[in-house]
Amino acid sequence: MIKTRFTEMFGVKHPVTCGGMTRVGTAELIAAVANAGALGFVTALTPGSPEKLRAELKKTYEMTDKPFGVNLTILPTINPVPYDEYRQVICESGVKVVETAGNNPAPHLPAFRAAGIKVIHKCTTARHAVKAQSIGVDCVSIDGLECAGHPGEDDVGGLILFPATADKITVPLIASGGIADARGLVAALALGCDGVNMGTRFMATKEAPIHQKVKEAIVANDERGTNLIFRTMHNTARVAKNAVSDEVVAIERRGNAKFEDVKDLVAGTRGARVYDSGDTDAGIWSAGQTQGLIHDIPSCKELMDTMMAEAEKIIRSRLDKMVA
Repeated sequence: MIKTRFTEMFGVKHPVTCGGMTRVGTAELIAAVANAGALGFVTALTPGSPEKLRAELKKTYEMTDKPFGVNLTILPTINPVPYDEYRQVICESGVKVVETAGNNPAPHLPAFRAAGIKVIHKCTTARHAVKAQSIGVDCVSIDGLECAGHPGEDDVGGLILFPATADKITVPLIASGGIADARGLVAALALGCDGVNMGTRFMATKEAPIHQKVKEAIVANDERGTNLIFRTMHNTARVAKNAVSDEVVAIERRGNAKFEDVKDLVAGTRGARVYDSGDTDAGIWSAGQTQGLIHDIPSCKELMDTMMAEAEKIIRSRLDKMVA
């Protein structure tokens, strides 16, 4: 067993999280992650309303008695999101940890503290991690360029970003992006982190609520199987490489592209169709460069058991023997 400040702070067996993933972080997956000894986050906005989130959390509690949390991603939207109502549901649910992402979570921290909830804030730069610590978050998750979703605009990979951030903050640090196996976990610990976050790796598990063909595509793809879109709009997102994301990249390369030029291609309804139908060219869907490290579709328990056993083996049988 590997103990870190993260496992002790959040009361979990393994120093691993399954961060919030739109349309993927549902009760079925997050309960399985929790039962496997890691810390998963139900994605608050995925159910569609605060009351539907309440039902999703109730369902999760029925499937596990282990710790799990909620992801609350705070972003500007065309249609206003009732974040205060989502926060109220979270505070009333009994969960003890929230993963925030996107905009500054400061307005929500007093309510979370009053409810006894610890906050992990996801950042993409060391300077934002310092800011998050200064406003009182309990833990920081730092996203390297390799990650699925939004890696920020600084283009710094984890090998640099993780230790650079660890040098600047004192709260526990979770490495996010580019990690899918025991080697990544051990490397992150060596770089000064207290745990790791995995998204794409948990998508390719038996319990993930997405079509089997999407999981098989993740296994079949290699580390080149992603595109960075919205680069010219300064809202970079790493997504799976397919016909749609190729077209978005081509439109941006022509110059002077606006969101209106690609909005029909990147519509969320099309992305949902990918997960539901298994047609991996139906729309945009998130995936990281870790596709090149994923070669099977285990259960969450099988994944965690294998990963942790291999991590201990690397530490005890490989690294220890290198010390003369």
